[in-house]
Amino acid sequence: MTLVSVEGVTRRFGDVTALDDLSLEVRQGEFFALLGPSGCGKTTLLRVLAGFDLPDSGAVTLEGEDLLRLPAHRRPVNLMFQSYALFPHMTVEKNIAYGLEREGLPRAEIRQRVGEVLETIGLTSAARRRPAQLSGGQRQRVALARAIVKRPRLLLLDEPLSALDKKVRAEMQLELKRLQHEAGITFLVVTHDQEEAMSLADRIAVLNHGKVEQIDTPVALYQRPRTRFVADFVGANNLFTGTLRENGVEIPGLGLLPCKAPSEPSADRPVDLAVRPENVRLAPGPLRGTVLDVSFYGGTSRVAVGVEGREEPVLVNVSGAVTVLTGGHVELAWDPEDAVLIPGG
Repeated sequence: MTLVSVEGVTRRFGDVTALDDLSLEVRQGEFFALLGPSGCGKTTLLRVLAGFDLPDSGAVTLEGEDLLRLPAHRRPVNLMFQSYALFPHMTVEKNIAYGLEREGLPRAEIRQRVGEVLETIGLTSAARRRPAQLSGGQRQRVALARAIVKRPRLLLLDEPLSALDKKVRAEMQLELKRLQHEAGITFLVVTHDQEEAMSLADRIAVLNHGKVEQIDTPVALYQRPRTRFVADFVGANNLFTGTLRENGVEIPGLGLLPCKAPSEPSADRPVDLAVRPENVRLAPGPLRGTVLDVSFYGGTSRVAVGVEGREEPVLVNVSGAVTVLTGGHVELAWDPEDAVLIPGG
């Protein structure tokens, strides 16, 4: 069931078009992510949904009701800021209760709801502490608790984990998923971190220059990108531009590279061929090159191979350590079904 519908929304700032006839739908109860580079329109869309900005054209509805006619404070939407914006002079429980107190709810109900959310985030014992006495991860939990205690129908999160170090960020990714599931609230997160979006979201919308490039599940987005931008932006990829032939893709200077024949054959048209590094093997195949670099990451190694006739190296991910050395000559191969064809070239 659709909770939020964005239809043909455009927002301009002078000569800059932040949102360009953008449309998407967010389903009830899902964890939805907006992913894209800086300046792609993610935060502008978030501000439109929160009520801090109005589009020049288009419609936004929540369960069929016009959201744009409501001021920010009357929308069943809450926004968790990137900076957390906690009150430093208030205790944890006072920070969480602040919004409920402003709404004039009975004290007994406020105490009950604050107590429930403190238990959910695992900070009951820290209820009387102030933000300065908490770790970064704990402050993030308090900010999230303050947002969900008001029980919004939609919770917006702007780069929620960007202020955390890598280890705490990984822990909080799991925590966010758990809290979202337990709270039963629809989450919409804005991020430029691919790993964060892939690990958190049920579905992801990839934005570029104010437009939607693709909306899909993380697995489908990674395995079957529909545009060159998505293939290049989401994870590492080896991209080759050439012409589709009956038995492969002909790449200028490299020859014919293998791919699975499309369901609707249409030879002699421009295409991009995308092959993920983990699908490339150091084995006899159509490409030959020289090892430029070998990087070991513990569980995997990444090998960069320079191929004559191609400016960028071909990346190969190998499980564990590799025996090839920088300067060595190797051949590269992949299975045809592991190569993704992208129209346009």
